[in-house]
Amino acid sequence: MPIDSTNAGVKPTGAPVIIIGAGMAGLTCAVYLKQAGIDALVLDAADGVGGRVRTDVVDGFRLDRGFQILLTAYPEAQRLLNYSALDLRSFRSGALIRQQAEPQWMSLLNSFQEPLSVFQTLASPVGTLGDKLRIVELLRRTQELPISELFRQTPTTTLALLYEIGFSDQIIERFFRPFFGGVFLEDALTTSSNFFEFCFRMFFVGGAAIPAKGMEAIPNQLAGRLAPEQIRLKTSVNKVNGNTVYLDSGETLTGRAIVLAVDATQAARLTGRPVPPEQAFNHTTCTYFAVPSAQFTNGPTQKKLLLLNTHRSSAVHNVAILSDVAPGYAPTGQTLISVSTQSLVMFDEAELTKKIREELNGWFGEGVQKWRHLRTYHIPHALPDYTPEQAGNDAIRQPLQLTDSLYQCGDQTAYPSLNAAMQTGREVAELLIGGMVK
Repeated sequence: MPIDSTNAGVKPTGAPVIIIGAGMAGLTCAVYLKQAGIDALVLDAADGVGGRVRTDVVDGFRLDRGFQILLTAYPEAQRLLNYSALDLRSFRSGALIRQQAEPQWMSLLNSFQEPLSVFQTLASPVGTLGDKLRIVELLRRTQELPISELFRQTPTTTLALLYEIGFSDQIIERFFRPFFGGVFLEDALTTSSNFFEFCFRMFFVGGAAIPAKGMEAIPNQLAGRLAPEQIRLKTSVNKVNGNTVYLDSGETLTGRAIVLAVDATQAARLTGRPVPPEQAFNHTTCTYFAVPSAQFTNGPTQKKLLLLNTHRSSAVHNVAILSDVAPGYAPTGQTLISVSTQSLVMFDEAELTKKIREELNGWFGEGVQKWRHLRTYHIPHALPDYTPEQAGNDAIRQPLQLTDSLYQCGDQTAYPSLNAAMQTGREVAELLIGGMVK
């Protein structure tokens, strides 16, 4: 287990590399360094590793801090993670889509992963026949280029790209907006088109999965590859000056190199550098409910599909019946339901829970009023905004190496995803290894 600095009797000093931040970027960097024979020291103010990728256990239910999934096609995840040890449980590829008009439920399934669904997909009212043929073309287009080339394309918005390809308003409103609006946490689909193409490729060629024991199993797996003394939790950093890290406790640590695996604002605060223009974030709220499985009989159950709402002004945007996908997320005989709500400016947990119950009456029946509210997570900094201007402007991107001894990694230096966090962590490790291993 990582060291809790409040109980640490020995001060680990003189580590070759000190990494500030035990999220996915920092842990990835430390693991690659370890593989090269370099023991980094990872510091984090939190009580556990993972950063935004954390899981709480409440009354036997596993609650990820916000609805999260692992896209198994992520190249960085495939490169470093042991999927078998994570005991991944997969969603089916596609979605069930709820609309106010008839039919109330529509499905769109990935026929490349479920060939027998091809006729059902072709007959689905989600889009026209032409739309479904264009999806095949979009898949071909996104697989033609290496991922690095996808991101070098001149970007536009996701919505503009969809219209450019020729998709109809019908499939945009019934599928692309609710599905990718949920991925990007913004329904206007102003997210950069090259990031959309990357995500589309990841969803269609791989799976969307969750570890049997919660998303926190992912950073825990990486932390488990480090020696316990390499991670110090509950350790707040006050500032960084040259090769020295000053802790709030008054302790100082030195290393040949320092890696900032924190967001841009924290990095600026620690180093005394100018604070960058305020990063815009897309935010989300995740509300968890529990219901005895014997009482959960109405509505679309046992489908292992994400449930999307085309009515985007509602409190309910996406619903996931997590225990159908990963039974270990709930105690025996119980069902765990996650409800995602985007773009809340003002947050009132009681009022939101009430609105969710009212809206889900039409989905699952009046039994929703008896669902037990477990916990609500409001996440104002869930995902960095990633517009075409940001994607196409090299001037606003921060380099991974800031000085001879100072480095940074994290998805804020690339594009918003777990893959980018791991990628930049690996790239910084490679820079360090190249400089230290001769």
